[in-house]
Amino acid sequence: MLAYENASAAIEFLTTAFGFTERFRFTDDDGRITHAELAHGDGVVMLVDFGNGYESPATHVRTCEAARGWMDTPYIVNGVFVQVGDVRAHFDQAKAGGATMLSEVEDTGHGTLYRAADPEGHRWMFSQPGE
Repeated sequence: MLAYENASAAIEFLTTAFGFTERFRFTDDDGRITHAELAHGDGVVMLVDFGNGYESPATHVRTCEAARGWMDTPYIVNGVFVQVGDVRAHFDQAKAGGATMLSEVEDTGHGTLYRAADPEGHRWMFSQPGE
């Protein structure tokens, strides 16, 4: 479950840049997303417009020195790991879709992967398993 300041915009980004498919969304009377599900392969990610003063990672780093330090590394800080069939093609799609690229595609010896952030600063790692 990922909280967003603007879950509708996040869904648009995640479907365009990262290739997720929206399964469904529930909204309250004000149009705020109370629960949405996006699928990628066999995996599912749930999203919500959290409200209640929630700050996305991107917002939080602007006001918190400690959070800025955490985000200086391109590795995952409370991120999401997704396996894809063709990581190089996925990287190109994500880059064209406006993702913040935190690394290039790398062969790690146990798979090929890259890291990216969405517009609200959530970290994502996409990997193609080794053969």
